Amino acid sequence: MKLYSVYENGILKKINRVGFDERKVYLIDDYKVFYLWFGSNSSEKKKEFGKKRAKDLNNKRKTPAKIQIINQNKEFGAFLTIMDILKEGLQKEISKEKRDELVFELEDTLELMDAGLELDLEAEITLKAHKLSQEGISYEVLSKRLAKLQLIFLKGKTKPLVGEVKKKTEDILKSSTTFDELTWLVSELEILIKKKQLK
Repeated sequence: MKLYSVYENGILKKINRVGFDERKVYLIDDYKVFYLWFGSNSSEKKKEFGKKRAKDLNNKRKTPAKIQIINQNKEFGAFLTIMDILKEGLQKEISKEKRDELVFELEDTLELMDAGLELDLEAEITLKAHKLSQEGISYEVLSKRLAKLQLIFLKGKTKPLVGEVKKKTEDILKSSTTFDELTWLVSELEILIKKKQLK
């Protein structure tokens, strides 16, 4: 995942956390989706530059990502499930650079493995998410698993409380996140947490 703040002159500045400032526009690159978050008092100029930058990055991709516009206080879907993590911020040590021109689908990833090439973070997530989707886990169980992972990611070694997990699970269930999005988010966090623990 890559996070950017969009400036009035169209410059994208890499950031480690999203402050959800009402005057700002943020671009969140989550590999499969570009989220454009528009603060309620952000300028039209920033919004237009945000859209243009998202399209520019998307055009470099082998397989285009979805571009979703998210307005402040009207957040929806999978974005709701990652807001806390965006606020807390990504750890520098687990923030992985990814070549913008590459987006791995399952077949592409398997071909790279067969060729003996090293997989990047997105390819690892793709494989793990595909495997997870084949395990027959229910939507509710997967939502609870994501809730626990988000809390572990945010709190570090402190074990999440049962009440916290329950509330976070309820939030995810209300977010209308698709099953595929859940498998992707669960896989992404499991890999990031593991990499963080190995540091």
